[in-house]
Amino acid sequence: MRPSRFVCACLLGVLSVAAQAQDSGSARLGSTRDSVVKIFTTFRAPDFESPWTKSPPTEVSGTGFVIDGDRILTNAHVVEQASQIFVQPPNSADKIRAEVIAISQGIDLAVIQLRRESDRETFHAKHQPLALREALPEIGGTVQAVGYPMGGEQLSITEGVVSRIEYTGYYQNTAGLRIQVDAALNPGNSGGPVVMDGQVIGVVFSGMDAAENIGYVIPVEEVRAFLDDIEDGNYDGRPRLWVRNLQTCENPALRDYLGLDVSQTGLVYRGGEDDQKFLEWDLLDTIGGHDIDNAGLVTLGGDLRLSWGYLIPKLASEGTINVGVIRKGESVDLTLPVSSKRDSLVPFIGDDYPEYFILGPMIFTPVRAELLYELYTGFLALQGNPSVLRAEELRKTEGEEIVLICSDFLPHPITKGYEITYRPAVKTINGVKITSLEQMVKTIRESEDDYLVFDFYDKAQETFVFDREELMEATEEILDENSIRRQGSRRFMDIWEE
Repeated sequence: MRPSRFVCACLLGVLSVAAQAQDSGSARLGSTRDSVVKIFTTFRAPDFESPWTKSPPTEVSGTGFVIDGDRILTNAHVVEQASQIFVQPPNSADKIRAEVIAISQGIDLAVIQLRRESDRETFHAKHQPLALREALPEIGGTVQAVGYPMGGEQLSITEGVVSRIEYTGYYQNTAGLRIQVDAALNPGNSGGPVVMDGQVIGVVFSGMDAAENIGYVIPVEEVRAFLDDIEDGNYDGRPRLWVRNLQTCENPALRDYLGLDVSQTGLVYRGGEDDQKFLEWDLLDTIGGHDIDNAGLVTLGGDLRLSWGYLIPKLASEGTINVGVIRKGESVDLTLPVSSKRDSLVPFIGDDYPEYFILGPMIFTPVRAELLYELYTGFLALQGNPSVLRAEELRKTEGEEIVLICSDFLPHPITKGYEITYRPAVKTINGVKITSLEQMVKTIRESEDDYLVFDFYDKAQETFVFDREELMEATEEILDENSIRRQGSRRFMDIWEE
């Protein structure tokens, strides 16, 4: 699960090292310091219970650094859902207005630029882009982190050692390379460069408050992939093979059951709906000619061993990837589809805000993954709520959504005798199955029935019956009483007002 925006800001920071390392690190960095900036953000979190508004502003600071194209690179969590962003150059008290031009919350990277062209010309004439290192750093190599951690106003330079490189999950169904350093992370350096021999090897993005001397860096390989991706103005993401039902093949009994010899290694497919040409008990043996071991790792020169998924974006061609499987003792070559995104029934909001539609005292919203993080999902599952039971599924039809009532009733006499249980999901209206909020709005708009009957999936939720005309009148009264300017998000109001 992706951590909350505020928690990330509190966890991220600069590499902690002994004080005596700071002078030597500073001497080696030279002009790098002139290209590292402090970023100030006013963050407005979404309010899922009152989706027409936003949570109170929170002031957060982070770090960024200059890259080519008159741009500044930082973490996505430093600037996501920001109402305003300011950049403070090194050795300056000025704060210059900036804006996001590209963001990926999954890989936690964002590019910002100064809003005014005149500011960009002046700033970038004095602050040059940093060089990005081509190769991964060596394990055990010394690196410097440059940024603005809490505890002072001046630029800080500290050192750490590269201790591990792995391919792992990030956020929002995203996977990528990650560098681990043997030093703790403190608040404030999020988005700052980590440098080796004067070149950037990655971007500080997270730490572990439950462990000492563990911090994480987004390597330049992921940075370059992100920057290449956004050249067309959109972020698509790197391709993945969306197969979940794979397990390691280390257990002796499992290997004997499948009749495997010692040379046959890989991952076992357990079967399921997302087979993509796999059959149950297939052993995923190779990818692009690289052997996969029983832990799901491939060896890539020297001692570097990474998850087999690392090779997918490198070897994918025209939306497919070639793999080898062992099926009932025989080797079989498969060509499998890969893509950067799944058509998830419960997608992520990303850098946007929740959509909604108000009808009478009820506030409806399409379920998004971030909303589920805030709910008591165990209770919803017991009630039979599909937002939890179907959370990992793909859409069965185009535009399919699960529609929730996202808060208690807005006060009005029309609700007499009714109660809303915890976040019920709409099943039918006047017997018509609801498959999206758009379709629900259209169904209500086109209804000529005297009454509207709302039925829900949740076991404890009673059925609501409202007089249609009274419900419409109550809507106007409720909007006015609660100073709500819009009845719904633009997507739904375009349908409602047709």
